[in-house]
Amino acid sequence: MSKHLLFLLSVTLLFSCTSKKERSGDTYFGGEIVNPKTKHIVLLKDGAVIDSIALKEDNTFSYKFKNPVSGIYTFQHNEFQMFYMQPGDSLMVRVNTMGFDESLHYSGIGAKNNNFLMELFLQNEAEVKLVSNYYQLTPTEFSSKIDSLHTVHKTELKKFIKKNNPTEDFIEIAESNLKYNEYIKKELYTSVFTRNPERVANAKFPKEFYTYRKTLDLGNTSLRSYYPYFRFLDLYFDNLTYPTYDKEASRDRLSYIHNSNKIMVMDSLITNDSLKNSLIRRNARRYLLATKDPENGRKMIKILKKYDANPKHHIELETLAQATMKLTPGQKVPDVVLVNSENEAKQLRSVLSKRTVLYFWSMESIKHFKDIHAKVAELSSKYPEFEFIGINTDTHYKKWLNTLTVSGFNKAKEYQIEDIQNAERRLVLYSNSKALIIDKDGVILESNTNIFHSSIEDQLLAFLNL
Repeated sequence: MSKHLLFLLSVTLLFSCTSKKERSGDTYFGGEIVNPKTKHIVLLKDGAVIDSIALKEDNTFSYKFKNPVSGIYTFQHNEFQMFYMQPGDSLMVRVNTMGFDESLHYSGIGAKNNNFLMELFLQNEAEVKLVSNYYQLTPTEFSSKIDSLHTVHKTELKKFIKKNNPTEDFIEIAESNLKYNEYIKKELYTSVFTRNPERVANAKFPKEFYTYRKTLDLGNTSLRSYYPYFRFLDLYFDNLTYPTYDKEASRDRLSYIHNSNKIMVMDSLITNDSLKNSLIRRNARRYLLATKDPENGRKMIKILKKYDANPKHHIELETLAQATMKLTPGQKVPDVVLVNSENEAKQLRSVLSKRTVLYFWSMESIKHFKDIHAKVAELSSKYPEFEFIGINTDTHYKKWLNTLTVSGFNKAKEYQIEDIQNAERRLVLYSNSKALIIDKDGVILESNTNIFHSSIEDQLLAFLNL
């Protein structure tokens, strides 16, 4: 263990008997990243980078804050997670990137607060899946289910407050967590419910179902980067937007009309500029990742520049738009450099001999790469007219080669990317489930399909008849 972490432990012991409300002084954040994906972590506050912290040889890190304020912070190491920090905290985190959220655990001063928030986060992730089973209930029945869950969480929070005596600031954040996660469930229900006009016409909502909408804070400064609040607003504005184009087009969260209208609705109602910019960027980015229409992609960039005042967002999404436009059907696939199992460099287009499905995987997710190869084996047997080529996105050549051997994968149909940063940008690799379908000449037939989605079989059948 590094000297910095030993020091943090000493600070923890020194203050262990001190009331959280009385603490002040030096504030530290440190810990260990198991199976690191990069050589650093990034600290952020309200979306702005505070600092980048290099990992030591033993994958630990430590950081001393300068004049910190109480509130929600974020640390990023490939994935993001939020934590609560107040002056005088000496917080350590341990996380394994192979199971990021599930493995994350805090120790030191401030740990109880953050472990409690993580418990709430994981409980809610599980509940969102559970609640999807309630979408066919009547509004009254659904409301009763949600109220029961909320009551359980309020009881847990009361017990935590009584036992640990946290600051009022933390209590407000924890209460917001419960409140906005309850609202999220109601907005998700609304989104599903209102897709069926007949169901809407025959249903009666309890009069208190949407009471929360009357008192919403659409510009909360302290919560503007807090995930439950941010996620709720995204869903809430979806539901406000659907009626704006119901007579023009079918409901589609990824469509141009939905996202352009949604941005204008957000601009008219959100009172905090930083929050507004972040939400607009989120929606513009989501649209650009999904679109197959270059003209609408260019129009989305114009809308972004009009309503999002953050020039960094303009640069980021213009770069993304340029990449996505080059990946639309009919374009040539970017000719990135691959490396085969013989350690030979190959241009992507040179390995094509017939219609091909390119899929992507990483050794960092064992379950995923096993699942995706099993799915590919199934598809390959059903559609022998297509070649299926696996492209590994890691940077460790020998580990990749060993994984191919141990797993029994066909090395002739496996490659590793030589320059991952360049390829990620040019191929827009935002998901390991993404797949591209291309012809033998490298012309893109489908640029943004999902290897696990049932629609891929419809696409393969359609391209067989070309």
